[in-house]
Amino acid sequence: MEGHIHSTESFGTVDGPGIRFVIFFQGCPMRCLYCHNPDTWPVTTDDSNLRSVESLLEEYDGVKEFLHDGGITATGGEPLVQMEFLTELFETAKKKKIHTCLDTSGILFRPEKRAEFDRLMAVTDLVMLDIKHIDEEEHKKLTKQSNKHILEFAEYLKEKKVPVWIRHVIVPGLTLNDEYLRRLGYFIGGLDNLKALDVLPYHTMGEVKYENLGIDYPLKGVPAATKEQAVHAKNVIFAGIKERLRTEIRGSDA
Repeated sequence: MEGHIHSTESFGTVDGPGIRFVIFFQGCPMRCLYCHNPDTWPVTTDDSNLRSVESLLEEYDGVKEFLHDGGITATGGEPLVQMEFLTELFETAKKKKIHTCLDTSGILFRPEKRAEFDRLMAVTDLVMLDIKHIDEEEHKKLTKQSNKHILEFAEYLKEKKVPVWIRHVIVPGLTLNDEYLRRLGYFIGGLDNLKALDVLPYHTMGEVKYENLGIDYPLKGVPAATKEQAVHAKNVIFAGIKERLRTEIRGSDA
């Protein structure tokens, strides 16, 4: 089987535990205002390459000695756009005892496709779940999509006991809002499979790529988030998590 792959990175250090081999999939149904990879939106482009599972794992084998405590991370784009290929990739990787990580928004989760997701999760060691915005209407403004299926996917991962890292990008004027951050924390505080939280400051490095592609940059003029803002946001999210835990403890004592 072949998949449309944008590119690979041999020594990823921010895409899961350890040093990882990162595979960037083509295709994404979301149009996040802060996306810094708009060239991955279409499933096929002149720049994309059809790659087989075997060729990707051969490339992994060529660098595996340097991937300390790592494995393979599928990212994009949105890897779930090519779910059949992704599943075959992870199934083959697990036969080789390779740690598998899925970096996804979960936007394509549907309860009626549960059997397909069960098959994929059976060979997925870790999910890095990007929750773009906790508020439904604000999420639509930010991504052109509802967050309904993303939150359903989070609950599904909890049910399946799949370890999850939550990722959240803070953007001044969009997601850098204490009320929304607290609500996000309250939601993820109910996930007993939560292993880590990454709060990522918005940056403007994607602006040049938009210019090169001849696309208007939707956040032109919005300043990058600072490290101090990221620390503040993480503290507010943690406050929401603690609030959820206290609520559940009181409920269990009742």
